[in-house]
Amino acid sequence: MNFSAKMLRDNALEGKVIVVTGGGSGLGKAMTKYFLELGAKVAITSRDLDKLKTTAAELEKETGGTCLPLQCDVRHYEQVEEMLQEVLKNFGKVDVLLNNAAGNFISPTERLSANAFDTIIDIVLKGTKNCTLAFGKHWIDSKQESSTILNIVTTYAWTGSAYVVPSATAKAGVLAMTRSLAVEWAKYGIRSNAIAPGPFPTKGAWDRLLPGDLAEKFDMAKKVPLNRVGDHQELANLAAFLVSDFSAYINGDVITIDGGEWLKGAGQFNLLEQIPEQMWDMLEAMIKAKKSK
Repeated sequence: MNFSAKMLRDNALEGKVIVVTGGGSGLGKAMTKYFLELGAKVAITSRDLDKLKTTAAELEKETGGTCLPLQCDVRHYEQVEEMLQEVLKNFGKVDVLLNNAAGNFISPTERLSANAFDTIIDIVLKGTKNCTLAFGKHWIDSKQESSTILNIVTTYAWTGSAYVVPSATAKAGVLAMTRSLAVEWAKYGIRSNAIAPGPFPTKGAWDRLLPGDLAEKFDMAKKVPLNRVGDHQELANLAAFLVSDFSAYINGDVITIDGGEWLKGAGQFNLLEQIPEQMWDMLEAMIKAKKSK
């Protein structure tokens, strides 16, 4: 099966202007590339302007599309406002906001300083709030007919997860905001949805989460019922669909794309898969023996 095949027709996003926060690398870059291939104009933002410029030039060369690099620290509302105005100055409008900027690290919570905890909250929750509020106000004030917010969350936004408590806390807030605004802002033609990806390894993020040889020891594919991690194009396909007009009736939903990972972790008896076949035979014989008495 070709997991890297492209899903939508070539002009599916033609005429759309999309802003991708954290678009300079990793999953943000992968989604941006596909948006460009489908005919959208895309502005990518992050704090690292040099990286953004390199990515934009690379993607424009590969796709023939228009990619605008804009420096923006989403933790600061005034910078988000300035970024939005630059997008409007260059493209005349904006149709889609993809809140992808994030930060995370693995640590026992008691080892975290208050500032470390705040850093993740500020990027993930406050940053998403800043962008959502700025873009939402613009869309409402300008009476734009239709627009879309797409947030990248995680499956532990609803289950919680040890050792990534700041991220789980922030992502849970983003998910609540997604669902709340889907109802409140629908009357303005604004759809709000989220994607909860499972393991989609990226160089930068995974190096920070699992430094050294931890990545090899902590094989994420083994946690997934499909026995593999995700291909970036699979996530890009889903994101492109959710920001396209083909998903116009999807609002307030969170789509999980994780190969069944969180369900496997949630099931009370899922660890029984570690029982060897011979032991199952023994258990079955014991159960039958009890029933025959």
